[in-house]
Amino acid sequence: MIRFLIIILGLASWSCGCATFHPTQMADLAPVLHRRSEIFNRVLASPETFRAQVLTAEIVTNRLGRAELKRWGYRVDAEYFYPASAIKLCAAVAALQALEQLQGPPPAAALLDVPLEIAPLFPGDAAQTKDIGNVAGGHITVAQEMRKLALVSDNEAFNRLYDLVGHAALNERMHALGLRSVVINHRLSEPRAIPDMRASAAVTLRVPNGEAIVVPARRSELNLTNTAKGLLLGKGYLKDNQMVLQPMDFSGRNGISLLDLQNLLVKLARPDIDVGTPGLLLSAAHRERLLQAMTEYPRESANPIYPADRYPDDYGKFLLPGLRRVFPTTQRGERVEITGKIGRAYGFSVENAYVCNPKNGRAVFVSAVLYTNADGVLNDDQYDYEAVADPFFADLGEMIAREWLSEANCNR
Repeated sequence: MIRFLIIILGLASWSCGCATFHPTQMADLAPVLHRRSEIFNRVLASPETFRAQVLTAEIVTNRLGRAELKRWGYRVDAEYFYPASAIKLCAAVAALQALEQLQGPPPAAALLDVPLEIAPLFPGDAAQTKDIGNVAGGHITVAQEMRKLALVSDNEAFNRLYDLVGHAALNERMHALGLRSVVINHRLSEPRAIPDMRASAAVTLRVPNGEAIVVPARRSELNLTNTAKGLLLGKGYLKDNQMVLQPMDFSGRNGISLLDLQNLLVKLARPDIDVGTPGLLLSAAHRERLLQAMTEYPRESANPIYPADRYPDDYGKFLLPGLRRVFPTTQRGERVEITGKIGRAYGFSVENAYVCNPKNGRAVFVSAVLYTNADGVLNDDQYDYEAVADPFFADLGEMIAREWLSEANCNR
């Protein structure tokens, strides 16, 4: 017997005696950046051109003994940025929420590791039933898709979780967390038109020795657009190898504010910290599985397996080269750990990270955006990532290490 279910919105440190801070309160980060003007001079001289945004949040202990955030910001949410793969964190969280809703209370079967099948959605599609990268049986599972998404930013993994949750529920789950800026309108690396992106394929979870759980195909009627400033980008873009001499319109593309992006990571990594909006309410086991995948280097993964020569340690951690200038240790348990999800596309580079020094317990959240597209043309793959963005984020990592992770300082 097959049970049909639709995944719907589930409404469901260190102490310094610092003052209590409101979750949205932030000090000006510009003086900190200017103290290192030799590093950031090019960006600081023309921040609008680079659409530069930086938000840091140090974890401190207030007078009541509770952990909270002391935030600094530079041009936070001054204009739109394309989140690229950083938006995948929303899909991972929503998929875990969906599984918990489907699974019900213990002792129901744990659905994270059960085989998952995705039915064809459009003409020409094939059913998705196998994952050759899963060395434990070759099945598609939510656990594996979540790991691939976090470890190497796999686009297919995001698209599969998008199908599992569905367009409407994916957005509504984020909005229910108070992340009202979230707009997720499309899969990644698929050429379909935006309206087709609101359709989601049927998904079957093959529970061992139990009923198959089927999430039917759905089509969302939710119509979302971005409302941030600066939704028209560039002077032109390539489409089908032809130049279109007008800016690209991002009003219907994926979007999220930098503050909401960081708050989602705070809810996941530090659920003890109140950011003024509802918590995730995920099980400890699900939370730990996702955080582990977001922290590991690809070469450390036993399943899937990623060779170090193709996936270096900084493959998904833009801050790492700069952090290692200050903290070169790579040994687990001693190294500074980065837990997060980057994004890079259309000239935008996005970092969203939780960085912790295990030797002194100091920790900070870092979210930042840089747009590097000197020729003003999108889709031409000429985005100045290596020349400008990578050095910027490496230097930002060094600054974070020296300012927040080294010597204790409550007087900043």
